[in-house]
Amino acid sequence: MKNITVSLDDELYRRARIRAAQEDTSVSAVVRRFLTEFASEGTEYERLKRQEQELRAQIREFRASDRLQREAVHERRVAPRKA
Repeated sequence: MKNITVSLDDELYRRARIRAAQEDTSVSAVVRRFLTEFASEGTEYERLKRQEQELRAQIREFRASDRLQREAVHERRVAPRKA
């Protein structure tokens, strides 16, 4: 395992420590998690492909017949006028 040195201004480091403590972790663990995700993303294409797969996995059911009718899509709701 390698150790690295990162330079931060005092205020940023203070805020990072507070946030890490609130999440019951350490600044080192947060940086490690970020770098792990950062290094594993690969190309922009791969990232977008993964994102698409994740979104598609969330779609449980789709039917074209579930579409709204044209009139409903363009319906405008107008607040009643006060008399």
